[in-house]
Amino acid sequence: MEANVRYRPVAFGDDAVQVREANGATYVTAVAPLGGYAVRSVDRLRQWAMEAPDRSFIARRGPDGAWRHITYAQALQSARAIGQALLERGLSAERPVVILSGNDLEHAMLGLACQYVGVPYAPISPAYSLVSKDYDKLRHIVDLLKPGLVFAADGAAFGRAMAAVCGPEVEFVVTEGMPAEREATLFSALERTEPTLAVDEAMQATGPDTIAKFLFTSGSTKLPKAVVNTQRMLCSNMQMLVQAWPFLLEEPPVLLDWLPWNHTFGGNKDVNMVLFNGGTLYIDDGKPTPQGIATTIANLREIAPTVYFNVPKGWDDVATALQTDAALRDKFYSRLKLQFYAGAALAQPVWDKLHASAEASCGERIRMTTGLGMTETAPCALFVMREEVHAGELGVPMPGVEVKLAPCGDKIEVRYRGPSVTPGYWKSPGETAAMFDEEGFFCSGDAVKWLDPEQPRLGFVFDGRVAEDFKLYTGTWVSVGPLRGRVMHEGAPYVQDSVVTGHDRADVGLLMIPNLAQCRALSSLPPEATDSEVLASSAVRDYFQQLVDRLYRQGTGSATRVVRALLLAAPLSIDRGEITDKGSINQRAVLTHRAALVELLHAGQDPAIFHASTD
Repeated sequence: MEANVRYRPVAFGDDAVQVREANGATYVTAVAPLGGYAVRSVDRLRQWAMEAPDRSFIARRGPDGAWRHITYAQALQSARAIGQALLERGLSAERPVVILSGNDLEHAMLGLACQYVGVPYAPISPAYSLVSKDYDKLRHIVDLLKPGLVFAADGAAFGRAMAAVCGPEVEFVVTEGMPAEREATLFSALERTEPTLAVDEAMQATGPDTIAKFLFTSGSTKLPKAVVNTQRMLCSNMQMLVQAWPFLLEEPPVLLDWLPWNHTFGGNKDVNMVLFNGGTLYIDDGKPTPQGIATTIANLREIAPTVYFNVPKGWDDVATALQTDAALRDKFYSRLKLQFYAGAALAQPVWDKLHASAEASCGERIRMTTGLGMTETAPCALFVMREEVHAGELGVPMPGVEVKLAPCGDKIEVRYRGPSVTPGYWKSPGETAAMFDEEGFFCSGDAVKWLDPEQPRLGFVFDGRVAEDFKLYTGTWVSVGPLRGRVMHEGAPYVQDSVVTGHDRADVGLLMIPNLAQCRALSSLPPEATDSEVLASSAVRDYFQQLVDRLYRQGTGSATRVVRALLLAAPLSIDRGEITDKGSINQRAVLTHRAALVELLHAGQDPAIFHASTD
């Protein structure tokens, strides 16, 4: 630990692990056993509706800017009423509910109602309806699930997508904005349904194996797969979380959160953390984009979270705002116990800025931590449970999760087994079988290595994706994950991400995704300057030339030495699977669809290319 550094005291769980070797693999489990957990998530809803009926469960700003709250008692009442409406429509796993729109109160109530009566639901990325031009992914999802009911907050906005992928036999439910393309049912009609005893009988019939929801993989290289999420997965994962973070039991958590519910991070971990611990979730309508970050900052001026989650880009934006706004700092840190990031690597300079802001505000640091998980693990699998953490660390297995470290070429793949692991992909037996090894461990595709093999309780560090790594034509392996992490660290704040190139070539190159807002500030050009003009400015080009030179000098061999780079100014495409709506970039998809740029980069003739100075 750094000298004279003080952290706000927070209770963490035991990070001791057991390690054994067998069958050419290493098996790692937490020493602490997994405690008992709820049968179904709505058991917690019923509990808090009885113990704290008037406490706010979830809130969102209305058109007037005021927060509209739904208490636990109101949420239970709504879940039962909507649940009755779902039963009357004969919905089931074979005719589930699909939700096209993003985070809002109606989405939350519909999801609770589905779980209450045992009707699976599938929250879908809104971009598949609003950004996509061909609706191919949405059409695939509808064809796979065959929904009996589809919901969207704004029928007018989502009407065209609905008409393109669903026939008139599928009921369309909307909060407002009746679509021009077809008839629709108002959501308020579901809420007015009078519940009967059948609702509670349906709830009692659900159990650990009941499907709660289908969450779709990003579909970066193939069409999205429907990951089955059972009640056992959700409930066991929340018990794991409480054992890792026992401070959640000390006071109900308060979150301000934008993370999309069609992803496991926001939709499972964050929503359920609030529900299971009787907390309050404020829906943040902001996002880590140039347009959306102002909304997030405005909300943080009013709502002080006890735990704050974000992706690295969001943390970068928040850290920058905290640096210059003392009032925002004081509000943000007033009761914050923990900071958490996931989704990609967080550059160490961002951690450092946050530590400096916390110390300036309250004289102590707030733990920044992370872990590793995925849609198929509900999501928590590995967590860091130590005070002093640095970028790239992943932590140790959660109680109840058994980890297998399996050699895979020059990498070590991490595999999972336990109650929070999915039973498979919906109606995809072949793909399900392919993802589990002979011992029943889920093959994640993530590569890890020990932080310190002599101290297992320090856990693992990320070592890239097994499938992303490649060889130069010399036969030398390039480890993509650590190299990307180094690029983000060295290029902060002007590099948002990068794609590593060089497969079967002589040297390593980069397609760098610039942070346009930061580059614009660096360029000192007037506001009306185009993005192309910003990236072509002398200040920006000088910076990136120096960055490439620095990355080259830091390399210890051909696999770690960046020789050339090109700024990727054209936006990444969600239709082509290059990027998710959460901002995660798929290396393989970008390399496939930008093959001409890769050829240009390695041909080395274009003046836009940055060549490392090798003398």
